[in-house]
Formats: sequence, structure tokens, C-alpha cells
Amino acid sequence: MSSDTLSDALSVSVITTALREWLPNACCDDKPSARIRARLLMQKPAGSATGRIGAAGGAGSIGPVTTTVPTAEAVMDMMRGVVDPELGSNLVELGMARGAQVCDDGVIRIEIALTTSGCPLRAQIQKDVKARLESLPGVTKVRIVWAELSADEKAAAMAKARFNVAQRAPDTAIPPTTKVLMVASGKGGVGKSTVTTNVAAALASQGFNVGVMDADIWGYSVPRMLGVDGDLRSLDGKIVPLTRTVGEGRLDVVSMGFLVDREDSALMWRGLMLNRAVQHFCEDVRWSDDLDYLLIDMPPGTGDVQMGLARMLPRAEMIIVTTPATAAQKVAARVVDMGRKNYLRIVGVIENMSYLATGDGEHHAVFGSGGGEALAAEVGVPLLGRIPLEAAVADGADRGEPAVLGDGLAAEAFKAAAQALSEEHVPPVEMAGCSARMLEAAAAALDAAEA
Repeated sequence: MSSDTLSDALSVSVITTALREWLPNACCDDKPSARIRARLLMQKPAGSATGRIGAAGGAGSIGPVTTTVPTAEAVMDMMRGVVDPELGSNLVELGMARGAQVCDDGVIRIEIALTTSGCPLRAQIQKDVKARLESLPGVTKVRIVWAELSADEKAAAMAKARFNVAQRAPDTAIPPTTKVLMVASGKGGVGKSTVTTNVAAALASQGFNVGVMDADIWGYSVPRMLGVDGDLRSLDGKIVPLTRTVGEGRLDVVSMGFLVDREDSALMWRGLMLNRAVQHFCEDVRWSDDLDYLLIDMPPGTGDVQMGLARMLPRAEMIIVTTPATAAQKVAARVVDMGRKNYLRIVGVIENMSYLATGDGEHHAVFGSGGGEALAAEVGVPLLGRIPLEAAVADGADRGEPAVLGDGLAAEAFKAAAQALSEEHVPPVEMAGCSARMLEAAAAALDAAEA
């Protein structure tokens, strides 16, 4: 071989090698680059051409080496192994991975839509996506195009995540047809227990069977506020709630207040004991099969009990209680954040102690104004009610007669909030107590016929 021929061969070899290193990184949508790349891939590298190998390498022949790239379907199947660290479900199932394209040279282009453009988990998701897809045979590069889910897509993703969490949730004694409502607040003193007991009594007065779980283990107050007292008994290894009839409905109540010797006894329990107590209330209580609603009076804040209940009852929904004060509103927003991070649906906001009504019809904003409305707007949920300051509310709680069972502005506000829940935002499951109600209806019809 002449020196010129050798020089030309070396130049071609160097250029070819450089192109082979550069072209896989080029955009697969670039048609000229794709044509060059395809021609290079069809070339036989020097020293590996088809034919016989010299004595030093041994005899034999080598054919052209071809690499099969994965299909778009194979890419999406592989993406099912990439889980959103926050939502706990795979990206395909959540609708976050889409539009997979595979070029002839093995370059994959895929769109990943995040819940927010500033998602702090983006780097982790990118790492997981590339690790999975680059393990496929024939893949030379993975290109991720980032996008953001629309409001409807986010709602669908959250619904799917909630469903998946519910499938993994531990079994409880709460009937599957019972609507579970957690009544929560960011801080103490906003009237969360007052709201819980009055809404529960209002629902019962509408004819519903309502369970009340006092999950405020340290600050239990539901027994006194509902006028229910006595010792809990067991039946077939299950705790039987204490009951009270309200109108055509019934209240079934469970509280630590029924398990202590004195009402002023302090429970000095830490996280593990607290979680065990609420676990007993969920798993070891004989909640009736005809229970329409279960209202849970949560402790204030975002601690162990809240996280434990969210894990045990992922189908639960939340009512947020705040006062009109901006400070209370901002703290309540943290509870909303906690709920959503645990995939719980926020039903609405109730603003307590909204105003003081005087005899002349004037409303005085004793604790500020607008906190509940601002929180509801921020969260994107309805403001279920504004409860005024009334002496009857405190007096009723002390006597065990919820104010909603009487008259006054506060009673009307509680009734309206309960009606909005049962008729619009959280209607009962129609099958709840179906057999019992059919029998009651039949008995009523027979009584009417005999009269």
C-alpha cells in the first residue's frame, strides 16, 4: 500500500471513529444526521470485515453485526418500573410518561410530565428513567422532554394514587360503605371538637347513623360534649361503642375518655402508644354495618396520630377547621398539605368563631375576618360554613347537648354545613344499612295498612 493510500485510509478511519462517537448524541429527528448514521452503521469496521481472519486470529468468517432497537411498547413497559417517589405509583399508570419514540439508531425520546414544573424530585425521576431505559438492548441514548400535568391530569393522577394506596391499606373494622371524615385543624383552640360533635349530631338528626372516633388521645373531650358516659364493653373480642339516639339517627362513640378512671387523668403517651391506640379504634371496635358516616376528631397539627390514621384509612376525607384569623389560616394550610401528601381528599373548610352577633343585628369580627374564605380559595374547596360566636355553643358542650340540637344562628350554621355534606359534597353510600332500612320501610307500611 502506498503512503498516500495509507494516509487516506487512516484519515477515513479517524473521521469514521469520530463520527461514530458524535452521531449517537445527535438529534434523531435530524434527517441528514440519521442518513449519515445509518450509512456508518452499515459499514464494516476495519479489521472486522466479513471474510477469513489471518493465522494469528484463527480461521473463520464474521458476518455483519446488527443490533435490534426496542419498540415503543417495550419502552413503555420498562417505564412501569419507574415509580414516582411521592405518589408511590409508576409513571405510566399515573399518566406521567407518554409519547415514547425510538429512532433507528437506538435513541429514545420520551416525555415525562411532572405534577409541577419545579418538582424537587425531578433529578431522582430522571436518574431512574435513564437507568431503566438504558438497560434495554440497542439503546444508545435517552432524551427526556419535561412537561407539566394539567389540572385535570393531576386530579386523575391523585385519584389513581389514592386508589393504589387504598389497595395496600391494612384491614380495619370500619365498614367499606361508611364515609370517613377526618375533622382536622392546624392548631388547638379553634373549636375542632365543637365542630365534630355538632356536625355529627346534625347528621344524626337528619336520620343518619354516625360514628364518632375521638382520636385526640391527649385532649379527649367528645364524651362530655356529646353527653355520653359509661364503660366500654367487649363482644366477641371487639369493643362496643357507647350509643346515643338523636332524632331518627344514632351516634356511636369511642374515646379514650371511656377508658380512664377520671376525666382529669393525664395520658402521657409517646408516638408508638398513640398510634397503637388509634389502631385499636380502627381495628378492634365493633363499628356497626349500618354506619353512614364516621367522624374522627383529630388532634391538632400534623403528628404521629394524623400520619398513622392516614396510612390506616386512605379512603378518608378531610374537613379543615380554622378561625377567621390569618395566623390560624396559615397553620391550617399545613394540615391541608399533610393531607394531600397522604392522598386524602379535602372536602371543605369550616370557619369557627366567625363573628359575634349582637341584638341589633350587627356582626362583630372579634377574631379577624376572611381566614376561612381565604383558605378555601387557596385550597380550591368550598367554604362549608361560618359558625358565629354564641354562648349557647359553649353551654351546650358543657352540658352534653350540642348547640345544633337547639335554636340560634350557630345551630342553623351547623345544620347547613351538615346538609351540604350529606346532600352535595359527601353523600352517603346508598347501600349503607340497606337491608335494615328495607325492613323498617316494610314494617312501617304494614303498620300503616293495619291502622
